[in-house]
Amino acid sequence: HAMQLELLSLVYRDTPLSLVGDPLRLKQILTNLVSNAIKFTREGTIVVRAMLEDEQEDSVQLRISVQDTGIGLSPQDVRTLFQAFSQADNSLSRQPGGTGLGLVISKRLIEQMGGEIGVDSTPGEGSQFWISLNLPKAHDDTEEQPAQALVGRSVAIVDGHDLARQALQHQLEDCGLAVTVFASCDQLLHGVQAASQAGQPFDFAVLGVNLGSLAPEQLGQYHQQLERLGCQCVVLCPTTEQPLYHPYLPNAHGQLLAKPTCTRKLRRLLLELVQPRRPVCEQRSNGGQRMPKLLCVDDNPANLLLVQTLLEGMGAEVLAVDSGYAAVQAVQDEPFDLVLMDVQMPGMDGRACTEQIRQWEASQSGPALPIVALTAHAMANEKRALLHSGMDDYLTKPISERQLAQVVMKWTGLSLGSPPQERPSERLPDSSELKVLDPEEGLRLAAGKPDLAADMLAMLLASLESDREAIQAARDAADRNAMIERVHRLNGASRYCGVPQLRAACQRSETLLKQDSPQALQALDELDQAISRLAEQARESA
Repeated sequence: HAMQLELLSLVYRDTPLSLVGDPLRLKQILTNLVSNAIKFTREGTIVVRAMLEDEQEDSVQLRISVQDTGIGLSPQDVRTLFQAFSQADNSLSRQPGGTGLGLVISKRLIEQMGGEIGVDSTPGEGSQFWISLNLPKAHDDTEEQPAQALVGRSVAIVDGHDLARQALQHQLEDCGLAVTVFASCDQLLHGVQAASQAGQPFDFAVLGVNLGSLAPEQLGQYHQQLERLGCQCVVLCPTTEQPLYHPYLPNAHGQLLAKPTCTRKLRRLLLELVQPRRPVCEQRSNGGQRMPKLLCVDDNPANLLLVQTLLEGMGAEVLAVDSGYAAVQAVQDEPFDLVLMDVQMPGMDGRACTEQIRQWEASQSGPALPIVALTAHAMANEKRALLHSGMDDYLTKPISERQLAQVVMKWTGLSLGSPPQERPSERLPDSSELKVLDPEEGLRLAAGKPDLAADMLAMLLASLESDREAIQAARDAADRNAMIERVHRLNGASRYCGVPQLRAACQRSETLLKQDSPQALQALDELDQAISRLAEQARESA
């Protein structure tokens, strides 16, 4: 956005929604290719396309390309491009940055998956990097149905960029909407007026804009005229320009999205305009914007208290519940903007709770509720499992005010009160240097609130001996799953207190237990010693 480049994605409609592969590796490859395209493109467009090259009964040949309007490559540059640690000849007048290692890694990953990677390029005209990959079809692949509340509704769109307009049109048609394209905002307004007079009004107008095409005050005028015609307005603009447009929309959090926008967010916003989940009278901050209403779920009372205190301190309305069952009931009883969900809970864990909520939502007409996992420890395969269970995102404890504010903004578009500036991160000490009890760290983790820091430590210490006994009982029974569960619980509690040695011991024990490592028992011995040292030092400090 700072370079005024247009970044687009075009996923062709015959591309299956569900294939069997490695999403993390594909994401790594795409990130490399898009980053390179941005780096070497001074002006113009970067387009990511996904399409079918071939289809068999059980598999497809998928092609993903990243095309830029950058400086391009000569035939010699192309030949040497994928050689290790070489991006192109040093005489190239390319912008600085990068040795080509990303491309070398991408090539290796694609080849390990049995695919190909290549580039088509012309000097001065740009490059198109592509990958081709054969992937099995997923047996559970089902065609995503448009939300019935949107099907058949009409939308007028405008965007000065041809490909951006084409992508937007496809996204909205995939949502079940009837799309009419206009060449300018003036023409769109006249078209909406004419349709209204003819008794066939537009339900929505989606404007893709930037400061070069539409000034913020002009947007305010267009919005007022469209609203008077019964046409609800949605604005797509670069992230860097959102704050400038924000004041000119009365409901900016529900009408403003960053470009490029994903179809899921766009569909959710349109559904919210058609079927608001919240009552008209809503809690608002001093600035007039509604403050978010959040559901926090955690069976650990200390963790629940901390997250609730931090969120309420930034102005959010928070309901805190201590079980998955209570969370499912709360979602059915009242509307929320976001759920912060602990993962490991007794009875119904975070994944099962999320699946219950998603099943209930399937019978409702409103948009899906964003659910963000909170976890003290998650390995790569566990993170994939969280997203597969229906969660939208995850945060690893300890979680700061700034991270909470960012994730709320990301998934709801609503701003919390400004959290304080975080201190620069300090060097992580060796395990031998870790303190048993660190009051300064405890105060920082509690966002500088002394009373909260004292409460967090007191709650941890109060349950320390019972946690120790539970871990030992699981160990005596050689119940690995119970050991993981008990250590994870203590790990979560330690994340918000100034107990560096205990926290490091929990982290090591949980990792080795999950890996079923022979060193896990030694790590549990070290954890037991860390618990003893903390209990002893706490008694001496009392």
